Amino acid sequence: MPTLNLFTNIPVDAVIASDILKDAIKAGAKIIGKLEFYVMILVNGGVPIAFAGTEEPPAYGEVISIGGLNPTVNGKLSSTIAEILQTKLYIDSSRFYIKFYDVEDKEMN
Repeated sequence: MPTLNLFTNIPVDAVIASDILKDAIKAGAKIIGKLEFYVMILVNGGVPIAFAGTEEPPAYGEVISIGGLNPTVNGKLSSTIAEILQTKLYIDSSRFYIKFYDVEDKEMN
């Protein structure tokens, strides 16, 4: 199950969070190549975060997936999520960092 965990210091109301969730689930499923049914997105707003020495609005994300990640996918997903955050929360893409974890499924080996 691909999981995207997003953190920002901007308080996120329920309507904006819902928009982010919908957009990120569709993007994650399409880009990673999984069904939307298997994609999980978490949006954590109002988290104390400083980035590059300031508290200007930043965002941090972590993607964890069993397969489906590679440099091309990671780049596409990173830029798409950055665009969603820019559109919904006005976070500049230079203030967004995302970390990718491709986890090996022990049960499949």
